[in-house]
Amino acid sequence: MGPPFAVSLGDPAGIGPEIVAKSWVMREARGLPSFFAVGDAASLRAVWLGPVEVVSTPEEAAEVFGKALPCLQVADAGEITPGMPSVDGARTAFQALEVAVGLARSGSAAGIVTAPVGKEQLYGVGFTHPGQTEFIAERCGVAPHNAVMMLAGPSLKVVPITIHIPLAEVSSVLTIDLIRARAITTAKGLQRNFGIGRPRLVVAGLNPHAGEGGALGREEIDVIRPAVESLLAEGYDIQGPIAADALFHSRARETYDAALCMYHDQALIPIKTLNFDEGVNITLGLPIVRTSPDHGTAFGIAGKDSANPGAMMAAIKMAAEAARARLTPGC
Repeated sequence: MGPPFAVSLGDPAGIGPEIVAKSWVMREARGLPSFFAVGDAASLRAVWLGPVEVVSTPEEAAEVFGKALPCLQVADAGEITPGMPSVDGARTAFQALEVAVGLARSGSAAGIVTAPVGKEQLYGVGFTHPGQTEFIAERCGVAPHNAVMMLAGPSLKVVPITIHIPLAEVSSVLTIDLIRARAITTAKGLQRNFGIGRPRLVVAGLNPHAGEGGALGREEIDVIRPAVESLLAEGYDIQGPIAADALFHSRARETYDAALCMYHDQALIPIKTLNFDEGVNITLGLPIVRTSPDHGTAFGIAGKDSANPGAMMAAIKMAAEAARARLTPGC
């Protein structure tokens, strides 16, 4: 058995501590691997009466996992009130993320799972990245365009080509090189993390009806199709651009392993509609395994014992599956 997974608790005032604790409770029923929390143990005790044991190493965490939720204490988040984020809490979340990444890079942890953070709070303590994905990529020495955010659930995998930018800027940001880079990383990531020997990719159009032959926009003609054709010429199994409104029904989903979408909501609306409680954010292109539940801090329900741990459990399970796939020859 390999090392346990490091699960950063995210913002102490969010639902991260609650869903991590609930995942530990369900560890046997859901077949979860050994894992340990990284953050402030007080945030767990603030929302849960179960057993928590502070540990100093991943090895110690593996030893106590069967009887208590191990927590690697990184900082004191101060007074923790669920639903009320604070500067100290954001600083603790930042430090927990840093420690978790370091443990995974050193091989002390099998990979990392990141609970949600409040970006507004993080920006107030010196965090300068658009999100946790970009921070982890930098710490791993990976260029931002080579780290791909894939949202994965039981019935769909999607990759947004552009992510956190205004919709009005999408057209100007899309380039042949960007689409190619995202597609190549996606194909390699499906092979390495999911064991798919020859991934089938599909690319969505940007405009209604995929541009209607140029009548509704030329992005498909000038950018998207040339990118797809160049990848086809290199041997990739890829098709598109295809009208986005025809990509996500059940018969269409049987024809591809992942859909590349042109902007954030084009990708996230279908995945959250189909797999809201089981959606996982997995970062492709990293030397380490990293997953995260596909939802936010949910400060509004924090501390009310109403947070659904489904996506966190799915993220932990997917991290284990990706780690196993990476050990398979040829992946």
